[in-house]
Amino acid sequence: MFRLLRSAGYASIPALGIVMAIALVLDAAVPAALESSALLLVAVGTILAAVGAFARRDPREGLVTWITTVFGALYASLLGFVIRLGEAAPETPPTAPLAFIGADRGWIVLLVLGVWAYDTGAYLVGRRFGRARFLVHISPSKTYAGLIGGLAASTLVVAAVLAALGRDPVGGLILGPLVGAAAQAGDLAESMLKRAAGAKDSGTLIPGHGGLLDRVDSFLFAAPVVTLYVVAMVR
Repeated sequence: MFRLLRSAGYASIPALGIVMAIALVLDAAVPAALESSALLLVAVGTILAAVGAFARRDPREGLVTWITTVFGALYASLLGFVIRLGEAAPETPPTAPLAFIGADRGWIVLLVLGVWAYDTGAYLVGRRFGRARFLVHISPSKTYAGLIGGLAASTLVVAAVLAALGRDPVGGLILGPLVGAAAQAGDLAESMLKRAAGAKDSGTLIPGHGGLLDRVDSFLFAAPVVTLYVVAMVR
């Protein structure tokens, strides 16, 4: 993440940003120990990033360093919402088909399968019927047909998983498109970052798969959306 930002021309303090991101994810992983102090961690990280940026000779570079460090940390730490989703998951009825894996894992399965369904549907339908493209300045391969196909696939899969969790599958008509749209937005956001950096892939850790960030970009946006849906809509 910070390598891409540097390649895009934005100075930062990577070590501090990485520590801040890890702290925020740990806050999600062990809420009892840290007492869900995410807001406090963000405040402390923001202050430390500002202090670290004071060393920059040019105040404009210092401002960029401050903003970029905090942004990079917050963006990467969105993955912690996968854990928060499990924490927020409501109880699964004992008669539900997926009751045996637990409510936390069940809702994370819904997230994962919903995102994968969107990606698969968008790829297959876009490849077969895709003509008109959108946001080509960010990602030239995205088509309206692929968008529709992906949203349809995520809606069907999410509805099926909701039913398997003992929930009304009609909820998939709301949650399914939300998961698909968030997954697409997450992919486009990371593509914008790579374009700005002049990079084809986010890294080389997973050869042939574009880098680790390319594998999780959709989840960075989709996980908070599903968590918000659970908190706001599910009882």
